[in-house]
Amino acid sequence: MTSPPSSQNKGRISVLLSVCLAGIICPMSFSGGAVATPAIGRELGGDPIALNWITNAFMLTFGGFQMIAGALVDEYGRKRVFLFGLALFAASALALSFSFSVYLLDLLRAIQGVAAAATLAGGIAALAQEFDGHGRTRAFSLLGTTFGVGLAFGPLFAGYMTETFGWSSVFLSTAVVSLLALMFGAPRMRESRDPDAAGLDVGGTITFTGALTLFTFALIQAPANGWSSAFVLTLLGGAAGLLVAFVAIETRVARPMLDLSLFRYPHFVGVQVLPIATCYCYIVLLVLLPLRFIGIEGCSEIHAGFLLLALSVPMLVVPSLAATMTRWISPGIISGVGLLIAALGLFFLGRANINDGDTTLGPMLLIGLGASMPWGLMDGLSISVVPKERAGMAAGIFNTTRVAGEGVALAIVTAVLAALLQSSLVNSLANMEAVSTTLIMNVAERLATGNLEQAKNLLPEVDRSFLAQSYADAFRVLTYILIAITIISSAIVFVILGRSVGSPATKMQSEI
Repeated sequence: MTSPPSSQNKGRISVLLSVCLAGIICPMSFSGGAVATPAIGRELGGDPIALNWITNAFMLTFGGFQMIAGALVDEYGRKRVFLFGLALFAASALALSFSFSVYLLDLLRAIQGVAAAATLAGGIAALAQEFDGHGRTRAFSLLGTTFGVGLAFGPLFAGYMTETFGWSSVFLSTAVVSLLALMFGAPRMRESRDPDAAGLDVGGTITFTGALTLFTFALIQAPANGWSSAFVLTLLGGAAGLLVAFVAIETRVARPMLDLSLFRYPHFVGVQVLPIATCYCYIVLLVLLPLRFIGIEGCSEIHAGFLLLALSVPMLVVPSLAATMTRWISPGIISGVGLLIAALGLFFLGRANINDGDTTLGPMLLIGLGASMPWGLMDGLSISVVPKERAGMAAGIFNTTRVAGEGVALAIVTAVLAALLQSSLVNSLANMEAVSTTLIMNVAERLATGNLEQAKNLLPEVDRSFLAQSYADAFRVLTYILIAITIISSAIVFVILGRSVGSPATKMQSEI
């Protein structure tokens, strides 16, 4: 018996509300955790690598399990995986709030990343079943907006909670929000699955997750061990070998976790460029800037949170406006222009005065405005590349590109910043006999993670202002690298996705 239209609409609204609440806690866990990291380090201790893993462990498993979660969604049901992910997220967040060591916290953050992957993949696939046409576009733009809420207010909220109640309250609050999402989603969400699903691709799962883990681990260890160290080279070699094995497996199984044939279609590839671009012009700043404001400039957690509002507030309104503009302008044009605006903001950010965080407000606003333009369009475009029945696979591919790309981008950018700092310090301190290469490497590693105090303790004879200026110089060079990546991505998007009004999703569907 078919439900009355009013009942169906109420059910859709409840499902949308549940998924959007889940869409808040994922970025809030990411950006809020970065703000809480300095306070965690002060209370629990831990070396720079262990503190880096507070963010990296979450991002690694969040990205590495996206395709697995997508396959499980199609196999076992969207609702089941979504609700399981939310429950696990709430449980891990609760356990995080009672952590007594950095290493336990890192482990729990990894588990929380797995839960977030299941939640996001199940939620996106569920929305694809509930909405069609322009209603789907609006639903996904609203989801993008809620991501923006988590990104915009996550740092400010985390700063307030950390200063007022302690860092553990940051994780406890996300547990409360995830329980609210469970309350709205469990009664109304319809169960659906792919009737042709062929089970979990075990070989592909193991090789892909292993390759991503080894590669990210190598990037994180490289600043401390050296890029030419046997340990780092072994990790990189293992990652390359597993990647080759993954491709070989995916070309042979009947229903692969990642349908590599999709990469023959230019529009599909173009959509994957969008999240990669936003990783380097926007996402990495959500971690680097709190560390810079708090650890290098000496801002309080709350002040750092207020500053970061300029970066993320555009996410509250611009994604919805961009979705409306697609009625008249190609999504590719909108996205490409947005990336160019973000690149301009990066240029001004690199030239901002390191001693005055307020001078970064204008550049951060430009970056946030530019990155917001493709943000609300990416999810809808990703779902459009496959039939509705395989929405879980589409969500898994796209979110793997986005979230795994975020984790890899963060590891790369942190390693590059440490290398730039090391090079600058070697040149500046060459005349100091007591300063060894190993000591400079340790100082650069601590500066890259925003720990000016520990860096100063390692070099007591060097002025604090000198170390802060070294950071500013290295950060400026880093922004030039990020600008180049963003402009190249914009050019690719213009060429592949910018040909006609509202056409990319339609063209991709017809090509496939």
